Amino acid sequence: MDPRLLLEDWIAAGILRPATQIAYRRDITSWLDWCDHTWPHDGPRVDPWSFGIEHVARWAYDRYLHEVLGTRPFNDPTDLAWIAETHPAVAKSHDRRISALTGFYEAARDAGCIRITPDLTELRSGLDRDGQAPKRLLPEERDAFLTAIGSWGPDNSRNHHRDRLIAYLLLEGIRPGRIVLLDIRHLYPMTANTGASYYEVRAPDDFENVGKPYSLGLLASAAVKAYLPKRRKPADGVHALIIGEGGQGLTSDYPNKIVQSIAAASVLAGREPPVTADSLAHTSVRDADQHGG
Repeated sequence: MDPRLLLEDWIAAGILRPATQIAYRRDITSWLDWCDHTWPHDGPRVDPWSFGIEHVARWAYDRYLHEVLGTRPFNDPTDLAWIAETHPAVAKSHDRRISALTGFYEAARDAGCIRITPDLTELRSGLDRDGQAPKRLLPEERDAFLTAIGSWGPDNSRNHHRDRLIAYLLLEGIRPGRIVLLDIRHLYPMTANTGASYYEVRAPDDFENVGKPYSLGLLASAAVKAYLPKRRKPADGVHALIIGEGGQGLTSDYPNKIVQSIAAASVLAGREPPVTADSLAHTSVRDADQHGG
């Protein structure tokens, strides 16, 4: 299928707000034009159905980021972190474009144009686009996000077990900065009065004390159980429950990158204000004390 025809079909499907439709059509058209190398330079065409994350990074640099990066290269997430710190408006627009691509390629997968959606998580700055204090999701939005987590699988990300765990932990009310500090040495399998199995986990506090316990609900506990066999080998001296590249723990902005990716592939794409890690952490997924003591 021609990608531009798919773009129009996707926009016409009506799952996006009108303002988001305009922005996403502009963003995807920019990407498809770049794939045809209509600007800024001549060269071989990039196939929009077969490309690498490096092509998306080059598009972002060529069309948008070179103006703020100047002579600084765009090589890795540290460059995005610099943009987020020094040019937050640029970072927010960049993350919106990555969300547009995510949603477009979800539609492409559903239409049979591609087999697996590209994992663009590392191309997000992770900056919150909403400058207001985080607000909890409405019940129907919470349910929609839970559905999105449930459908997030290997077609979306090679680290889908880790992604799902992060999302469920946020919905347990654990803030993003605490999630990346959760310590596997303080992960305890527990049994409720009802006989149900769950986990208790702790994150070190600012003084490296053991920290407060979090008794996880059934969804988060199931996500822990599914993740542990897939957990990457940690580097020496690293005890984080959730392991990233190189065996290291995750940076504090990573949970928000995951939330943005999952939301962009769901009916919550284009929500204003967008779904963020903080808004999830303010949204309860279960009633308190469901373990029965």
